[in-house]
Amino acid sequence: MAESSKEELLQLIKRFGAHFTVKMSNLFSVVFYNLDSRTAVAIAGLAVAVIFTWRLLQSPNAVQGRQPKRRGTQASSSSVNSLADTTLTSPGVSSSSEDSRAQNVVDDFFQPVKPTLGQIVRQKLCEGRKVTCRLVGVILEESSPEDLQKQATVRSSVLEVLLEITKYCDLYLMERILDDESEKRVLLALEDAGIFTSGGLIKDKVLFCSTENGRMSFVRQLEPDWHIDTNPEIISQLARFIKYQLHVSPSRPPETNAASVFTAPSLEEFFGCI
Repeated sequence: MAESSKEELLQLIKRFGAHFTVKMSNLFSVVFYNLDSRTAVAIAGLAVAVIFTWRLLQSPNAVQGRQPKRRGTQASSSSVNSLADTTLTSPGVSSSSEDSRAQNVVDDFFQPVKPTLGQIVRQKLCEGRKVTCRLVGVILEESSPEDLQKQATVRSSVLEVLLEITKYCDLYLMERILDDESEKRVLLALEDAGIFTSGGLIKDKVLFCSTENGRMSFVRQLEPDWHIDTNPEIISQLARFIKYQLHVSPSRPPETNAASVFTAPSLEEFFGCI
């Protein structure tokens, strides 16, 4: 009976190891892309430790010890052993059941972990550390400087992404305005939305100008890793100078030859929040 139980344990461990190896090969292809180096090394170390332990348990010397021969009770125990062997080695039942058990254990261990928004932001921005972004049509509901003469409204759906960007990047917001009252409305709307309370963005990093060329000049001087804009002309002219750009446009804009220019209907959709 003891020999059969040990054999069953050995088979279960072998099946677990087989499923584990497949899962690890799939996991490593993803984890080293999404996680930072320290986390990846820690997971790799855990995997090595588990595999080493499995191989140690797989060793025949670790599972099968020398059993002293018992005499005198073979006749009385033969029927019990025969029944146990029949139960443990029923064809088509035991193997399938053990495979299922091992697969369930491995699947439970490798439940997919959804990346956080912060991890997505860092991945999408390609480790960029400085970002410039237009306000109208990206952060604000309004679509033109003329609209800002009446009101300024922060888009609620963009707030979470914007705050994550400020935690990781040096963010500058900018917009063309037609009067001083528009500037006050914009700053008040950003303050009421709580954008300045996160600590990553201050009012001095919200820039205003009177022309589109002025906004383009701001971007050139700041030399960001990323610029986000709705104006295709500015996107086109900055393509030679800025490493990456995001063109925010509700409709599909004309394709550009610049591989560094990405497009999305909104900032939050670019980061997969919708």
